[in-house]
Amino acid sequence: MPLPTPLSGVVPPLCTPLTPGGDIDVPSLRALAERLIGAGVTGLFALGSSGETAYLSDARRRTALRTVVEAAAGRVPVLAGAIDMTTARVLDHARAAAGLGADALVVTAPYYTRTHPLEIAGHFRRIREAVDLPLFAYDIPMAVHTKLPSRTVLELAADGTLAGLKDSSGDDGALRRLLVELRRRGLDATFSVLTGSELTVDGALLAGAHGVVPGLGNVDPEGYVRLYAHARAGRWADAAAEQDRLAALFAITDVGDEAVMGRSSSALGAFKTALHLLGVIDSPATAAPQVPLGDAATKSVCRLLEDGGLL
Repeated sequence: MPLPTPLSGVVPPLCTPLTPGGDIDVPSLRALAERLIGAGVTGLFALGSSGETAYLSDARRRTALRTVVEAAAGRVPVLAGAIDMTTARVLDHARAAAGLGADALVVTAPYYTRTHPLEIAGHFRRIREAVDLPLFAYDIPMAVHTKLPSRTVLELAADGTLAGLKDSSGDDGALRRLLVELRRRGLDATFSVLTGSELTVDGALLAGAHGVVPGLGNVDPEGYVRLYAHARAGRWADAAAEQDRLAALFAITDVGDEAVMGRSSSALGAFKTALHLLGVIDSPATAAPQVPLGDAATKSVCRLLEDGGLL
């Protein structure tokens, strides 16, 4: 479906349900997409960090994206992550996503080797020239070891290379300055800025962001839809109260035992465990080499869901 300009609202980055053997659990992924659409989200982002795209083979990426596109059935746009180390590899993913019916692409800077801002700009331009889909830059320095320079983002917004930005940098000051400069240049009416920071959505919306891409939105999409509605209506006290509740719920990402697992295992395992406890997906399995949550962590997730009014 045509992508709204600018894209706004709540666009959750879907988890990718897996079978215990590591295959894509197609029925569970369809159920998750249906749940999010029913909650009132404005788009779906497949194959992002919450979707474990870095852990999936190319064939499994295609299966996941095909499933999400078919489940959406044109009701909301589907953004597809085309995330990889080099321009050539990203182009392969981007062309596959276009062939599967994605409505837009989400791409990081190249990684593995460090790149210069001019090389990053060239990377995005080559992708946009090769694949005729709206292109969103994904700023996630924790994963790619490069912070997208605001100057580069502004340049690519002005020349039409980029349709928007998913900001997961955690740098709220830089985000605020970017939003101010977009407004000064008259680009905020066409260029979409979506925050990926689940804990500061109310502040980002107050500063002028167009929407949010919340991993926790897999678990509580209604909460983020309410938060966005409160903010757009100027009910900032209500928005802050909803944000506070979601911030408490976000503690599920900290339940993993740091002695035996990494941050990804804890956070993504918690999202999937919550979805399993809520009856949305069949298994909380995560992709290897991530470690599953233990019994104590699962009980903590259950308690936090109860505290958040979800169970």
